[in-house]
Amino acid sequence: MRTLVLFALIAVLILGTGVLQSWNSALIILNMGLVSAIMALGVNLQWGLAGLFNVGVMGFVALGGLAVVLTSVAPVPEAWAAGGWRVTGAIAFAFAAIAGAVLAWKALPRNTRGWAVAAIAIGGFFVYRAVLDPAVSAIESVDPAATGFLGGLGLPVLLAWPVGGLLAAGVAWVIGKTALGLRSDYLAIATLGIAEIILAVLKNEDWLTRGVKNVIGLPRPVPYEIDLQNDPGFVDTAAGIGLDPTTASTIYVKLGYSVLFAVVLVVLLVLAQLALKSPWGRMMRAVRDNEEAAEAMGKDVTARHLQIFILGSALCGIAGAMMTTLDGQLTPSSYQPLRYTFLIWVMVIVGGSGNNLGAVLGGFLIWFLWVQVEPMGQWLMGAITAGMADGSALKAHLLGSVQHMRLLTMGVILLLVLRFAPRGLLPER
Repeated sequence: MRTLVLFALIAVLILGTGVLQSWNSALIILNMGLVSAIMALGVNLQWGLAGLFNVGVMGFVALGGLAVVLTSVAPVPEAWAAGGWRVTGAIAFAFAAIAGAVLAWKALPRNTRGWAVAAIAIGGFFVYRAVLDPAVSAIESVDPAATGFLGGLGLPVLLAWPVGGLLAAGVAWVIGKTALGLRSDYLAIATLGIAEIILAVLKNEDWLTRGVKNVIGLPRPVPYEIDLQNDPGFVDTAAGIGLDPTTASTIYVKLGYSVLFAVVLVVLLVLAQLALKSPWGRMMRAVRDNEEAAEAMGKDVTARHLQIFILGSALCGIAGAMMTTLDGQLTPSSYQPLRYTFLIWVMVIVGGSGNNLGAVLGGFLIWFLWVQVEPMGQWLMGAITAGMADGSALKAHLLGSVQHMRLLTMGVILLLVLRFAPRGLLPER
């Protein structure tokens, strides 16, 4: 009953936004709430089931956005001709050098392997840069105002969503193999640093993502509004329900995204619930609660941590690909820890760590508040200062404080939940 009441409250808040503001605003909140719920579900798998403190969520979300570019954007033939194959060769050589260093470390005697690995690494780095740098310069000089990058594979954009999950999972495997042996606080620092490295690559490697120039005009899985407005059948249908074609087309497009996102969320939630209630899920909670006892029972704790870290990161990558598809552009500078790490953690904590439905509830609730608190604060401060004289220092201070209402509200909500419901609104059973 508690779960039904809380989700009904979320539905009332979104429907109330449609009635009191606009249905476009309500659908924007709904769509980003669905995406945020998937991110929170991924973090809940890592923290709620395994106790892994990952504060690099932003990096995995950004990898999902990168997957949309690499999968759905049409390739740029001129850029490939200018240096694309040389970049591919440089990257292949880099992986070969890394593999050679690993093999040398394993095969050579202890007194010589350090020198051999150092020689392979240093020599490989200089060869890699000698091949890569001229190729990158040639690619970025190809019509830099419009392209200046290699593009992608030109595949349907819906394929980018699972690709985003796979890309995030692959990077999570590399991170997990090196960082999951660390203590929880060191793991947090490591994941945060790696997320910043991922963002630095996206912002600076123009040949891959256009950097801060952004990749715009990404393909969409739903029709364009202008196409709907030029469709006589759609215009007649919109007129029949009392809507102008412009408003009807924007609502139709956002509803299309809502259906797609809802299907993905339901599928992932069902899979997460099945995993939670399976013997594997019970084992993960046992590992979370007492690693030493789980190891004494013969469980490979490090391997189980790696599994759940990869799964949670994959969900964040899928959500990142969905969000970039919704935005229609990749903007590397928009990925900020406040939005894509701190806020997701607030969603998990408020909703209920260890409860998948709680994570979904927190995703919707916190995102609704994040969007609506500032206009509510504007109205509240306007009402409070209505009787104050113009030019009053207090009135100016109060009106200028509206922009801080989001952060203040998130902090107050987090403190209240930790004080009165420390296990979240929907606690783990």
